[in-house]
Amino acid sequence: MSYRRLLRVAGIVAMAVMIAIIPFLVTACPSDDGDDNGNGNGDEVKADLKVGVMVPETGVAASKGRPMAAGVRDAIKYINEELDGVLGHQIDVLVRDNQYDASKTTTIIEEFITAEVLLFTTQSSAQMTAAMTRANEVGLPGFAVFSTPKLTQPAQHIYAQLPDYGDDWAAFAQYYMDNIWQGEGKPKMALHLLNNSTGQGARDAAELLADSLGIDLVIIEEHSSTTNNEIASLTRILALDVDVLYISSTPAPTAVIIGDAVDLGMYPGITIGTGHASFTSEMVELAGDDADGVYGVFPTVGWGDDVPGMAKMTEYLLANHPEQAGNMDYITAWNEGLIIAEILKQAIQNTPGGAANLTPENVEQYGFQGLNGYDVGGLQGPVAYTTGDNRLSTAVKLYQVVDGVITVIGDWIEAPFIDYGFE
Repeated sequence: MSYRRLLRVAGIVAMAVMIAIIPFLVTACPSDDGDDNGNGNGDEVKADLKVGVMVPETGVAASKGRPMAAGVRDAIKYINEELDGVLGHQIDVLVRDNQYDASKTTTIIEEFITAEVLLFTTQSSAQMTAAMTRANEVGLPGFAVFSTPKLTQPAQHIYAQLPDYGDDWAAFAQYYMDNIWQGEGKPKMALHLLNNSTGQGARDAAELLADSLGIDLVIIEEHSSTTNNEIASLTRILALDVDVLYISSTPAPTAVIIGDAVDLGMYPGITIGTGHASFTSEMVELAGDDADGVYGVFPTVGWGDDVPGMAKMTEYLLANHPEQAGNMDYITAWNEGLIIAEILKQAIQNTPGGAANLTPENVEQYGFQGLNGYDVGGLQGPVAYTTGDNRLSTAVKLYQVVDGVITVIGDWIEAPFIDYGFE
């Protein structure tokens, strides 16, 4: 064979080998989700999307943290396994238990920053209060499931999944004036508040708005998360002959206050309303018959309501955490997981260059601020961003305990933006 012919044969063989291995090279290369905005052809190896989630799974708020930790874990499992993640990207979620402890929270937020998460969440306003200063300093966007006005005002890098504790008070107060109060003059209201951001949010709203709503705010009492007796504080309230008592707390202290109000003969008689951190099935179980007639504000639908997202959520609840059946805190955290995914989806689709260019800054600009009416399967109010208002949802419902059952008593109530003037 001539030298020239030998070279030609060798060239043909080399070309054939290259053609054969090109498909393997393409599929083995990670996708940068560039011009196709993360949609691709489904064959690329796509990078995981790292997020941080704080839960109070143990500690004094564990009764809320357990169902909420279960809800967000189940939602992320559903997204990753059934929906193939977010546009083909798996969500790599770092779940950390901060035990409802501020010092642990500050340690965890540093871990999230070092791990280069794209966003983070907390499930309580107290957790976010401890984390927000550092997060705002480094521009790490996050949202709190349960929120208080000082987290989102002035607007920086922290958002609220749901209306805040000030919105709760305002919605209940308006409902009370429109539908319950039938006396002359101004009704006298007492507040009984958890001594942290859960109580402070309601206090901020009440002090700002009570007079304009025609309510006489006569006394504000505080309690701890571990209280087991509030006879003394309620005796002071009883002496003022109040018409309505509003509680912004967590389930166990709320049950103590309601029980002591019954023992003192205050209730039934006065009206009792609570914010959404108080108003769960656990509170009803702890208070027993004493809870009958108590009103509560909550920012989700109830279990069994006829909305599109109910069936899938219920499927995961029963398969993984049947002990949380009926607990509406699970709903809030299932929604937390869905909203995390929607933020990441919006960020991938709208960031120039797609997922390869995701940074916390781009996730905030194109993800958080790209939200525009996401309906969360009808499980809560629509999720959208409005410039200057970092609450991502603005709808609540009124409920009442009737024969031991949390029962809805109205349609969605819109919670308008309240400017607290915080700086």
